[in-house]
Amino acid sequence: MIKRLLILLLVAQAACMALLATGLYDWWRPAWEAQLSAPATALFYLACGLLAVLLVRLLISANNFYLSWRAGSVTPPDHALNLRSAANLFWHEFHSSMLTSSYYMLRPVGMQLQPPDQQQDLPVLLIHGYACNSGYWLPMSKLLKQAGISHYGIDLEPPGASIDDFVPQVQAAVARLRRETGSAQVIILAHSMGGLVARAYLRDCVRRHADPAVARVITLGTPHHGTALASFGPGSNAAQMRRDSPWLDALAASEANTQRMLFSSIYSVHDNIIAPQDSSDLPGARNLVFGAIGHVALGRHPDIMRCALQEITAAASV
Repeated sequence: MIKRLLILLLVAQAACMALLATGLYDWWRPAWEAQLSAPATALFYLACGLLAVLLVRLLISANNFYLSWRAGSVTPPDHALNLRSAANLFWHEFHSSMLTSSYYMLRPVGMQLQPPDQQQDLPVLLIHGYACNSGYWLPMSKLLKQAGISHYGIDLEPPGASIDDFVPQVQAAVARLRRETGSAQVIILAHSMGGLVARAYLRDCVRRHADPAVARVITLGTPHHGTALASFGPGSNAAQMRRDSPWLDALAASEANTQRMLFSSIYSVHDNIIAPQDSSDLPGARNLVFGAIGHVALGRHPDIMRCALQEITAAASV
């Protein structure tokens, strides 16, 4: 469903670009335009329309950084930004957002199996975050392939459902990944809301006295204690991710301390969606803190992917 919605959004952006180009052509006709050929004139106005669409996307990204700064936690001194690192943070996050929404999510990952004799480490279940699909994991999928690790990216449906409604999908995905690989256990790698889905899955296993068959859960930028920006998102899952929501309180109260020991929480103190940023700090878990990385960029930043792979390898060797 997300892929279809994304295609519609891209078509709408292309239509806006064409309308803006046409409007600009009718409204603004500089004298030097007469020196251009017809194709060059068309390309010029289309480029202006494209720049206008990109500017809107740029302003949306800038607004996210502003909102997360207003509701943010105190940045540790060792992660303080200078002008250059702040510019790199913004550019990498904007670039990641554009790539993810315009390319990655058009290519869902699905099941990626390695030959049994080439399989390295435990298989990995990839769980995407809010308003995404498994295509978010395209860069990580390439890294896992290079490392010889089988993996499965699931698509949580429908997008606006309760997080609890995603639990059976994770249960089925874990069972399928174990069946396809012959592995007794899997590792879960989850981004943002996906980490809460993983926690809800483990809670459900405890309630049913079932073996979760999970060796490790690695979360990237998960709002374990909620985020202020969830108030702007539609859907039941967005409401559940609001700061100090009753759902989050109930989830935390239902967890045993031994569950938290399964978790590695990787996050950035400059996350532009999770605010306050230390909401990703999960007591009892292995918390790994980075800086100068945005929320969407967590799935493709080299440092984060390298850290996640190290956690996967370490969990498989235990």
